[in-house]
Amino acid sequence: MSMQLFRTTGGNLINREQPLSFRFNGKAYNGYQGDTLASGLLANGVHLVGRSFKYHRPRGIMASGIEDPQSMVQLGVGTRTVPNLKSTEIELYDGLQAASVNSWPSLNFDLLSINNIVSRLLPAGFYYKTFFGSHKLWQYLFEPLIRRGSGWGKAPTQADPDVYDHKHVHCDVLVVGGGPAGLMAAVSAGKAGARVILADENPHFGGVLRFLKRHIGGYPNEVWIDNQIQELTDLSNVLLLPRTTIFGYYDQNYLVALERRLDHSGQRSSGASPRERVHHIRAKQVVLATGAHERPIVFANNDRPGILLAGAAQAYCNGYGVLPGQIGILFTNNDGAYESALDLAEMGVEIRAIVDVRSNSSGDLPKQVIKRGIQIYWGHVVVSAQGKKRVNGVAIAKLDKGQLSGTTIKLSCDHLLVSGGWSPVVHLYCQAQGKLKFDERAVGFVPDHCTQSVQVAGSAAGKYSLRACLEAGADIGRQVAKALDLESTIPMSVPGVEEPLVSSVEPIWIVPSDGSSGLSSGKKFVDFQNDTTTADIELAAREGFESVEHMKRYTLSGFGTDQGKTGNINALAILSNILGQSIPETGTTTFRPPYTPVTFGALAGRYIGQNLDPIRKTSIHSWHEKNGAQFEDVGQWKRPWYFPRSGEDMAAAVARECLAARNDAALLDASTLGKIMIQGPDALTFLNRIYTNNWTNLKIGQSRYGLMCGEDGMVFDDGTASRLSENTFLMTTTTGGAERVLNWLEDYLQTEWTDLRVYLTSVTEQWSTVTISGPKCRQVIEAAGTTIDLDPGTFKFMTMREGHVCDIPARVFRISFTGELSYEINVPWDFGLQLWERLFDAGQKFGITPYGTETMHVLRAEKGFIIVGQETDGTVTPYDLGMNWIVSDKKGDFIGKRSFSRVDTARSDRKQLVGILTDQPDEIIPEGAQLVSEPNPIIPVQSLGHVTSSYWSASLRKSIALGLVKN
Repeated sequence: MSMQLFRTTGGNLINREQPLSFRFNGKAYNGYQGDTLASGLLANGVHLVGRSFKYHRPRGIMASGIEDPQSMVQLGVGTRTVPNLKSTEIELYDGLQAASVNSWPSLNFDLLSINNIVSRLLPAGFYYKTFFGSHKLWQYLFEPLIRRGSGWGKAPTQADPDVYDHKHVHCDVLVVGGGPAGLMAAVSAGKAGARVILADENPHFGGVLRFLKRHIGGYPNEVWIDNQIQELTDLSNVLLLPRTTIFGYYDQNYLVALERRLDHSGQRSSGASPRERVHHIRAKQVVLATGAHERPIVFANNDRPGILLAGAAQAYCNGYGVLPGQIGILFTNNDGAYESALDLAEMGVEIRAIVDVRSNSSGDLPKQVIKRGIQIYWGHVVVSAQGKKRVNGVAIAKLDKGQLSGTTIKLSCDHLLVSGGWSPVVHLYCQAQGKLKFDERAVGFVPDHCTQSVQVAGSAAGKYSLRACLEAGADIGRQVAKALDLESTIPMSVPGVEEPLVSSVEPIWIVPSDGSSGLSSGKKFVDFQNDTTTADIELAAREGFESVEHMKRYTLSGFGTDQGKTGNINALAILSNILGQSIPETGTTTFRPPYTPVTFGALAGRYIGQNLDPIRKTSIHSWHEKNGAQFEDVGQWKRPWYFPRSGEDMAAAVARECLAARNDAALLDASTLGKIMIQGPDALTFLNRIYTNNWTNLKIGQSRYGLMCGEDGMVFDDGTASRLSENTFLMTTTTGGAERVLNWLEDYLQTEWTDLRVYLTSVTEQWSTVTISGPKCRQVIEAAGTTIDLDPGTFKFMTMREGHVCDIPARVFRISFTGELSYEINVPWDFGLQLWERLFDAGQKFGITPYGTETMHVLRAEKGFIIVGQETDGTVTPYDLGMNWIVSDKKGDFIGKRSFSRVDTARSDRKQLVGILTDQPDEIIPEGAQLVSEPNPIIPVQSLGHVTSSYWSASLRKSIALGLVKN
C-alpha cells in the first residue's frame, strides 16, 4: 500500500476519520473520504495518469474540476464500468478501481507514442490528405486503423444494471452555481419568498471560495459559507442540489440537470435509490453564477505531467491537504496566482521562482512574496518545460516588446504552476442564445444580451473580485425577486470583505519561439484534450480555414468533452494574431449541450425495456391471446399479426385467413385505427383544406375516403371521414399515423387558420372497432342480432347507420379495405370484447375466422389498395399512385395544391405505382428489391424503382407485388 507522501495536515474537504483504499492501474493506494481520484493520486505522488489523444504523450492532472482537459480514466469494471471520466470529478470511495485509457500495452510504455516521433506526418486534417490515393486502402486499411487508434475508453458491452430517474420541476428562480455570487443570489431571492433551486456541480457549495483564505463579515470564509447554506436550508421554498450539473439550456427557460446521487458512495442503485437523476427544470428566472475557469499559457512542452493551473494547486493544497510536489515554479500574468504560491510555500513547498510576464505589480500579493524571499523574474516568460513523464525544469527568458531577448535561464523544479488569467464560463449563456462581447479588462468574452429571462452574476460576468461577486449576487437576487413581483422585507446587505489589492492582468496567449537556442523547440498545446497545437492553427489559417468555426473543425480545438473550457480563448487569440485582426473580429465558436458528458442511462431514465414505449392494447386483446394470436407492434399498439392453428406456419395461417375473407366471413380487430372527432361551424371548410378531394356535398350519414398531402404535395396520410351531423365529423387515420395527424391538424388550426371555429378531440380509445368482411358477413351480423337494416339496397357503400348490434349501441360503417362486403362496427370501448365474442359465436356456422394485419395487407394488395408508409415514402404524390381521381380541380385551395403545378411534380419520369407479377408464380419478391432494366446488369446499375409490397395470394394462387417504377 502506497504512503501519502504529499499529504499535509490541512484540507477542509476531507475527513481524516474515514480512510479509504483504491486502485489505479492495478496498484493500491490510500486516500480519505472527500478526496477526488485526482487528489488521491497526487497525495500518493502519482502525476502520470494518461496519454494524449493523437500523439500519446504523457499527460497528468492539470486542473481540479470538470475543466481538466486530459486526466480521463476508465472507472470501475464489468457492467458498471464508465469510460472517459475525469479524475478530477470522481469522488473517492472505498474499493474504487480506475485505469488509464488510450495507452497500450501500459501507461508507462505506450507503443503508439511513436506518433509523437512521426508527428510531422500527422498534422491537422492529415487523414483527409494522406490516405486517399487508393479508395480500397482507405476503406479497408487506413480508416479502420485510424478508428481503432482514436477514442479514449471503452463502453461496456453488457446492459447497464443501474437505475436512473427523471424529474420535472418548476421554480421561480434557478441559480446555477453555488459560489459566493450564487449563494448571495439564492439567499436574496429565497428571503423574498421566491421558489429557488440552487444547483452546483460540486459536492460542496462555496465554489473556489472554499480554497481561499478570506474573512467575510468578520467570519472566516468557511464559516460564512456554512452560514449561508444553513440559511438556505431553513427556507422551505429553497431546494439545494449539490453534485448537480446543468448541462443544457433550451428555449423558454427550460434547463436540464444531471444529479449524481450514488457514485460518491460506491453503492449500487435500486428502484428506490437511483444512481443518477435528470431534472427537467422550468424556471421563470435564471441566474447563471457559473464562475470562471483559469486558463493556461501556451509554450513549448506545456503538457508535461506536473504542470498544473495555479488555482488547481491551491485547491489541492487548501481543500484536500495535498501538495503537487516539493519544488515549484509559478508562471503567470496576474496577481491572483501569487496567492497559490504563498499558500503552497506556507505548507512547506519550496517556491523556487515566480516568472511574471508583467514588468511590475503594485498588488499586495507580490509584496508578500517578496517578503518571503521568493525571487520574481519580472518581464520574463517560460520558454519551455523539460522532462518527459514529469516536468523537471523550465527554461525562462526575458520578454521585450513581444520578443525573447537576453540569456536563457534554466530552473529546476518538480512542478510548474501556470496561470494565464480567467475565462468566464459562458457555455450555458450561449446555449440560451445569448450573445457575447469581449471585455478588455476581464480579458475574456462576457455576456452581452439574451432574449431569455437570464441574469449573469460574478466571475461569469467578468467580475473577479470577491466583493464584486457578492454585490452582484445580492443585486441580481433582488432584481429577479422584483421581476416576480416579490419584494423582500429583509434588506440584503453585502458583508464586508478582507481581500488583497490586485493589479490588472496582462494578456499573453503564446510564448514566442526562440530560434537561436533551440530551447523553445517542442509542441505548444492549445487544446490539451484533442492535441491541438499552435502549428495546427497556423496550418488551418494557411490553408484557408480562417473562420473560427472552420478552424475549430479542422484542428479539433474546442471539441470533445472539454468544449474549450481551458483552451478556447487561447485558440481564438492565436488565430486572431495570425489573421492580423482583433479577438472580437474573429469571434467565438458555438457552445452546444451538453456542457459536460451525460450517461446514456440517465438520458433514458426508466424508459427502457417494457417502459421504452407505452404498450397499448385493445379491449379485445385478452381474446386474441387466448386464441393463439401472434402480435406485431404498430404505433405502440399490440395488433394480432396472424392466428396460427396447430401445425400451421405463418404462410399457411395467412392463406387460410385470406380465403375465409374472400369466401366466407372474417373478423378483424380494427380498434387501433386513429379516430378524431372534428366539430364546429367551420369543420367542413377545414376538411376541404386538409383533404385533396371535395367534401362540400358530403351528406349526413355518408363517409368518404381521402388523402392528405404535405405542403410539398407528397402523400402524408389517408383515411375516411364520416359526417355524423351538420357540424360533426369522425375522421379515421392509419394506426401509426394517428398522433402525427392530430398534431398536424392542431398545428394548422393554432398557427395558420386561427379564424376557423373547429375543435379536435382524439376518440381512438373511446370506440372499439370490429370489422367483419366476406360474402357471409351480413348473415353473421343478423344472426348475432341487430336493429339496423343491412340490405345493400338501402345501406349503401360508404354510408353509416346507428342502432344496436348484439344489444350494444353501435355505429356501423359500410366501408371496405378488403374489396369484399364489409362492415365496421363501432361500439363503446368497454363493449368491444362482448361484441367480438357474440359475432364470433354467431359466425361459427358460416365459417367465420379471425384474421390479423398480415392478412389485411394481402387482401388490400390483391385489390391494389395502398398503405401510406409502404407504397409511399414522403416522395410520392397522388398522381404517382394513379389516384388522379382523388385530387379535386373544382374546389379552392388545399394543402399541397400549389406543389402539384411544379415542373418536378409533373415530369413524366417520376416513379409510379404498378402491379408486378413474376415469371415464376411461386417466387415471392423481397420487399424493397430494386427494379432494373436488365436481368444481368453491370454494376453499378441505375435503379428504376423498388418493390413496395409483396405477398403470396391464396386466392390467385400466385405471388403478387406492388412497386414504384420510373416512367
